[in-house]
Amino acid sequence: MNRSLEDLRDQVKACRICADRFSETVTAHEPRPVAWFEGNPRILICGQAPGMRVHKSGVPFDDPSGDRLRDWLGVDRDLFYDKTRIAIVPMAFCFPGYDAKGSDLPPPKICANTWHRDVMGAMPQAQLTLFVGGYAHRWHLGTNTNVTDTVAAWGDHAPSSFPLPHPSWRNTGWIKRNPWFEAELLPVLRKSVQSALND
Repeated sequence: MNRSLEDLRDQVKACRICADRFSETVTAHEPRPVAWFEGNPRILICGQAPGMRVHKSGVPFDDPSGDRLRDWLGVDRDLFYDKTRIAIVPMAFCFPGYDAKGSDLPPPKICANTWHRDVMGAMPQAQLTLFVGGYAHRWHLGTNTNVTDTVAAWGDHAPSSFPLPHPSWRNTGWIKRNPWFEAELLPVLRKSVQSALND
């Protein structure tokens, strides 16, 4: 059955398949799917899952990680949050919760298995796809390599797609240890972003 992107968005927002799972986490939170797409977006950002801050705000990448990602792309907040131009489709639409040590739980696979192919398939006009973090790399690219090796092979996918590390502050050391990322990958990425948006 063909479903419009807007229909899918509304269905994702109403999803509660993980309610029992989330109630058993340390945070014991309710599902709050963050579905950020509409119209005919030109760029797809496939990330991991919302964190607690995004769970509260309902706005993806509304944190320092988002600031870094926008810098990588060379776009401002207004453009980044234009759902008709840039879609954000994480591996799980809800915050997964914390474990007993206060660490983020992984994205529940049931979310991607339920929604991901339909949502991605409803945006065939996208010119550029970004895979942010190891979960997205493994799902979309079928990689068995670590994040460093996957991102280092970015030339195998450019200019229509790019594997990226997560823009978290936790990866600041990774960026410093891999200067090729800023020197070589980012200029090509920014050029591809502008091309996709202006096509």
